[in-house]
Amino acid sequence: QVQLVESGGKLVQAGDSLRLSCAASGRTFSSTAMGWFRQAPGKEREFVAASTRSGGTTYYTDSVKGRFTISRDNAGKSVYLQMNSLEPEDTAVYYCAARAYTGLVYYTQPQSYHYWGQGTQVTVSS
Repeated sequence: QVQLVESGGKLVQAGDSLRLSCAASGRTFSSTAMGWFRQAPGKEREFVAASTRSGGTTYYTDSVKGRFTISRDNAGKSVYLQMNSLEPEDTAVYYCAARAYTGLVYYTQPQSYHYWGQGTQVTVSS
């Protein structure tokens, strides 16, 4: 069982940076693939970024490439999303997700993940 708790969301101005954190519980974090998703009002949940269990390979949706970076600290059982050059279109609730006992692969589909956090609100004003 994995429990996830996100933090770091807040109201920022366009162009600002923000770092989201996701703290995980459980003993399997080092064998767990992690992902970040977001959901804006009236829209479906969408993939943002993913990491393999080692963090050696990452993947991003096109709209955030070059601006967002996913990273993880396996010893600290945490995953992060560094968001730079934020745009109003990035406004959403951001969720971290976990899939335990994986190989060195990442996942971009929400149905591939077994565990979800409660979400943290990011609002980017223009």
